[in-house]
Formats: sequence, structure tokens, C-alpha cells
Amino acid sequence: MSDSIPKVTGVGGIFFRCANPDATKEWYQKNLGLATTQYGSSFEFRNANRPEEINYLQWSPFKEDTKYFDPSKKEFMVNYRVQNIEGLVKQLKENGVKVLDEIEEFDYGKFVHIMDLEGNKIELWEPVDEVFTKMGGPTTK
Repeated sequence: MSDSIPKVTGVGGIFFRCANPDATKEWYQKNLGLATTQYGSSFEFRNANRPEEINYLQWSPFKEDTKYFDPSKKEFMVNYRVQNIEGLVKQLKENGVKVLDEIEEFDYGKFVHIMDLEGNKIELWEPVDEVFTKMGGPTTK
């Protein structure tokens, strides 16, 4: 299978609103063993097509009043790992999907946000996992 086909390849993150993100992270660390940082917890896993490659899924609690989920009013946002984000955005626009912003590029990947038919904001991420691997730090395995 080609890595150039515009599509989702997995879940990249689960983000949710809560009253006290720090207490929530501490509770999950104490009771469920998550390795947490200021951002939440990075779950480490292997790429099914390239088992030598480490990939990551980010779990992050956000403050209840975060604007990051806007314009969605939902309590959560899912981040999907994608390949060929430019091609995917083109397809989404052709299909009439609401694309909320332009693709932003960082050293750890490219991001764009869309809305689904139920009003859920979705984050699409074309990751550069090697950056997280080089950074090191605690991960949940």
C-alpha cells in the first residue's frame, strides 16, 4: 500500500475538557499507570507497516473553558493520524467538508482542523514521530 494515498492511518490523540486537568492527569497516573507530563500522556506503539518505527498517540485533558475545540461545543476532540494531508484536504474540500484553517507545519508534523457532520471538531495530523522519539521523556506503554 502506498504512503501517498490521502487517508487516515490511525488515531493520533484524544483530547477532552475537564474541571482540573492537573488533578485529572495525577488521578490517571496514580490509578491507571499513565506516564504523564504537562501535556497529558503519550502512548507509544509500533507502526504495523514498519514495526521498527515508534509512533505516538497523545491523551490530553484540557480546561473546561478552552477555546481550542471551538467552534465545536463538544466535550472532546479526536486527532487522527493521516498521510498526504495536502491531498486529503483537497479531497475534503471537494466533498464539501468544512475545513477550518490552513495546514500548519511544525517540526513534529502538519496539522489542519475540520468539522464533521455532527459538529465535532477534528484535528488531522501528518506526524513526524522521530521528533518525539529523539525528545525522549516518559511514555505510556
